[in-house]
Amino acid sequence: MGIFKFLLYPLALIYGLITWMRNKLFDWGVLKSHRFGFPVISVGNLSVGGTGKTPHVEYLIRLLKDDFKVASISRGYRRKTKGYLETGLSSTSEEVGDESVQKKQKFPDVVIAVDEKRVKGIKRMMNDHPDTDVIILDDAFQHRQVRPGLNILLTDFHRLYCEDYPLPMGKLREFRKGAARADVIVVTKTYSVLSPLTRRRITRLINPRDHQKLYFSYIKFGALTPVPGMKSKLHPPEKINAVLLFAGIANMYHLIEHTKKMATTVEVMRFKDHHVYSEADMAKIRESFDNIFAKNKIIITTEKDAMRLFFPECPEIFKGLPVFYIPIEVVFHKEFRGEFNHQILAYVQANSGNG
Repeated sequence: MGIFKFLLYPLALIYGLITWMRNKLFDWGVLKSHRFGFPVISVGNLSVGGTGKTPHVEYLIRLLKDDFKVASISRGYRRKTKGYLETGLSSTSEEVGDESVQKKQKFPDVVIAVDEKRVKGIKRMMNDHPDTDVIILDDAFQHRQVRPGLNILLTDFHRLYCEDYPLPMGKLREFRKGAARADVIVVTKTYSVLSPLTRRRITRLINPRDHQKLYFSYIKFGALTPVPGMKSKLHPPEKINAVLLFAGIANMYHLIEHTKKMATTVEVMRFKDHHVYSEADMAKIRESFDNIFAKNKIIITTEKDAMRLFFPECPEIFKGLPVFYIPIEVVFHKEFRGEFNHQILAYVQANSGNG
């Protein structure tokens, strides 16, 4: 433990105690938790971002949507609106947040909504869409006002919650013991090949309780896709010599690692998580790209960042440039895939009144 982290320990302890007391007030019934008479699945984490919540929500939607009427609610982080809003195909990240725009583009027939007050949002959704079978809450592990029927906790393979500390010493939103509320724990962003030795080591570290199931997943990267509306090139060159990679996400390590397989030169521009891009940001990105002296160079960003680039000035600044994003998809390791899918489907089937 570095000296700086050691100095932050008292602040982390105070922060952790405050969140611990809040959780106890819910546990004791002083603060009210609402439980609904239909399937509600929560996907969240103990840490501040970067565990892959949105692609795991998309996995659940993909798993359930053919047999059930699925809907999803998130708070709509960094949006400029308030209250309950349903996401349409023309909605922007400023209205509903980037995750909601991304999910709606992928699943146009699924009801995607935002509401910072999840209880109110669930009631409104069931009033407007009474045929809904299951609601998936995105980033709701600390939203104790709702008591989900199935609570899924995600933890990053490279930064397990059981080896982390509360803010500001670490990245945790509460003490590690908060993980006891989870019914399912998923270790995310593992390597595509997971050795039995590594799996056993992590299982010992997490030490899941008797009521908890532990699973492992990894990220599968898709083909380079042109950012819509950019008036840019539709296809990347067959051979890529250099990449300018920019992103506003919590953890970029897996994306950088993947991009380095494409080109010998990779320059990285980092922005804060959920960064709202301005015209000045776009101009800096273009300038950095113009200063890369290489043939067959392209610009790459994430799918989530691509959802934040829809404003009038952006297409003009990037006009003619090869701007692409990399779609991602969650894959569960084959020894866990069947059991995970069965647990989700069995829960929804057993509790859905409409299915």
